Amino acid sequence: MVWQFDENFPIYRQVINRLRGAILSGELKPGEALPTVRALSTDSGINPNTAQRALSSLETMGLAVCYSTSGRKVTTKTENIETQRKIATRDLVEFTIKSAKEIGLTPEEFAALLCEKE
Repeated sequence: MVWQFDENFPIYRQVINRLRGAILSGELKPGEALPTVRALSTDSGINPNTAQRALSSLETMGLAVCYSTSGRKVTTKTENIETQRKIATRDLVEFTIKSAKEIGLTPEEFAALLCEKE
């Protein structure tokens, strides 16, 4: 993974979002090993504490499981992945609707744009 960070957002949130996205998209498959804290901090150039915080957050979300002998892996509980996919989709829709309102789109204009084909 190539890591580029936006200075306007906390790095640990960006790491969480990137790894979460890789899991939700299937780039990282159920049961697949996640990077170790050391590997993640080295590859991304972040502090090991930040890497630990991000990986622990994935566990809290139910997307990762920590095994004492083999490290962290993507959960094999596909229902957890589906739940997080729904949450991510809902967040995206809410953000998009809010952004549309901020630029003055009416609900009708917004709906028409959704129905347009490229």
